[in-house]
Order: sequence, then C-alpha cells, then structure tokens
Amino acid sequence: MKTTQLTHIHEALGAKMVPYAGYNMPVSYEGVNAEHETVRKGVGIFDVSHMGEFLVSGPKALDLIQKITTNDASKLKDGKAQYTCMPNLTGGIVDDLIIYRMNEEKYLLVVNASNIDKDWNWIAENNTMEADVKDLSDEYCLLAIQGPKAIEAMQPLTSTDLSAIKFYNFEVSDFAGEDQIIISATGYTGSGGFEIYCKNHNAEAIWNAVLKAGEDYGIKPIGLAARDTLRLEMGLCLYGNDIDETTSPIEAGLGWITKFTKDFVNSENLKKEKEQGPKRRLIAFEMLERGIPRKDYPILDENGNEIGHVTSGTQSPSTGKAIGMGYVKTEFKAVDTPIQIQIRKKTIPAIIVKPPFYKG
Repeated sequence: MKTTQLTHIHEALGAKMVPYAGYNMPVSYEGVNAEHETVRKGVGIFDVSHMGEFLVSGPKALDLIQKITTNDASKLKDGKAQYTCMPNLTGGIVDDLIIYRMNEEKYLLVVNASNIDKDWNWIAENNTMEADVKDLSDEYCLLAIQGPKAIEAMQPLTSTDLSAIKFYNFEVSDFAGEDQIIISATGYTGSGGFEIYCKNHNAEAIWNAVLKAGEDYGIKPIGLAARDTLRLEMGLCLYGNDIDETTSPIEAGLGWITKFTKDFVNSENLKKEKEQGPKRRLIAFEMLERGIPRKDYPILDENGNEIGHVTSGTQSPSTGKAIGMGYVKTEFKAVDTPIQIQIRKKTIPAIIVKPPFYKG
C-alpha cells in the first residue's frame, strides 16, 4: 500500500483511512455530510497526491498529445489547462485527464491514480514521434483547496492575485513561502478554489500553512467520500464508475471535449458514432421515493423492462435528495422521462433530470 507525504498527518487527525487506487487514503475525518457542507459554504483542503503527473516535452510534445487525446490541445496558451480524455481502439476511454500548457514545448498531464501504469504504457505505445515523456507522479503532491472562501483565505499565502486566475487557468508562483508552485483554478467540487502542485518535500509545510491561513474561515481537512458526493452533485464523471474502457466519450456526454477537427486515436470510429448516434447515453436522475441508488443497480422503464444500469449514486447532502447517474438506451435519455431503479427486490420510481443536481 502506497502512502502520500501527508498520510501520517491524516492518521494523527483521526481520519478513517481506506485503500484507494493502491494508496492508503483518508475517506473521512468528521463525517461526509459535515465535510461536504464545509466545502459548499466555506473552504476545505483535500490531499489528492495519489493522482499521477506526466511531463511531455520537446518539439514533438504537442504532436503526441494531439494523437492520444480527444480535445484540441493546439488551442491551449501558456498558463491554460484543458479537460480531455484518451480514447482506446475499441470505442472506450483509457482515462480522463487535465493538460496544463507550461510553454510551447512543455505540458503537464494529470491522470487518475488507478490508471498511472496503464496510462504510462498507453502513451509509450503511441509515442511514435518520440516526444520526451517523464513520470513525475512520485515526486509531486497535489492539494485541492476548495470552496467559496478559498480565494480570500489563501490570498495572504501568495503574491499572485488569486481572484485574477480564471477557471481552468494557472500560475507558477510563490505559495506558502515556497517557489515554483503551480496554483491552478481547477477542482472537482463545483464550489470554486484551487489545486496546488508542489514537490514532495514542500507538502507538509504547505498543508500546515493552508490550515493556519484558513483558520478564521473555518477550513477543515476533507476526505475522499465528500469529494465523491461533491463531484456527483455537479454531474461530473468519475473514472471507473461513469466512464471506463467500455464507455465512449460520445455515450458519456463528453462530445464537447471530442474535437473532430484533428486526427486522434480511433477518431474515425468515434466520429461515425457521433453521426449515427450512440445506442446508450449517460443520464442523471433523482429518486422520487426513499432509496439510495448504487453502482450497478438496474435501471428499468415504467413497465419494468431493464434499460440500463446505475454508475454512481448517493444521498445528496446539498439537495437532500437521492441522486445518481447511469447509462440507459438512447430512446429513454430525455429529461423528465420517468424510470425505476431496482434496489434489491424493490423498484423505486425516479426521473431523469438535467445536471448539475446542485445549482449553487
């Protein structure tokens, strides 16, 4: 079991630790609902150092990225980030990731922890242009400082004007007394804030400085359980649940990051799928009666016929409703379509809604 530079701190804080993507990670500290509320209304800090970081550089860096990802990275300027995914050869997704353009010949790719080895091998296999690729995953820590009070609470820690960093933009600057820190206006909560990339030896000092700076704003450490409820309320996909090697970006509603203005791995087949329309679609739904949808529960039509399955589900702390996402046959994808979720031997009514569930 791998650990992050901050595992000993989580344990000292009494966090409930669980194995996640090969790491010993904090799933909660005081409870998912309280932690969720802290991020929605104030500011919280997550240790997400299990995520992977690859540096792609050299004159062929962009060529490699354009080949392996669906979005158009040629549109990126220095200091901008882009959400994208890597398609496989069979219509599915190798991984979803964020690309950071450091300069014309240097890009940072941030990938999911559970996919680091798989992604590395996939990129190597497709690196026919011999771009320079380095795995920095074991050298970097990643802290997510999320919530509406993040800018105000963290401003004393940096000379950079945090309010000037727009969504999906970043600065390389000083932070908490350390230099060359990536301050990125990204995150997976829908409540604003930043992600801080730092070298391992800086992580503990930065974690402590963030907690001290946020004291007057009620900052608290937040675990992976609240990270999941926060992202689900926003209708954001989680790899391994809502997207995987068997789901296409078109089915998953990721057509907006799938640009056919360039050639990429399996682009011809995905273009055909978009033109013809996928056989199933990822939808969001709310339960109309008591019952929590869980991964792999069957989704039924009004007549009890199975039309799909749940990929993510929870009791939403912000809305008070049980919510979920899942795949259904395309003819059932319309908003306001009544469906049923089979929870063990019961069928509970639900309705398809337009995400996000939480409107802020």
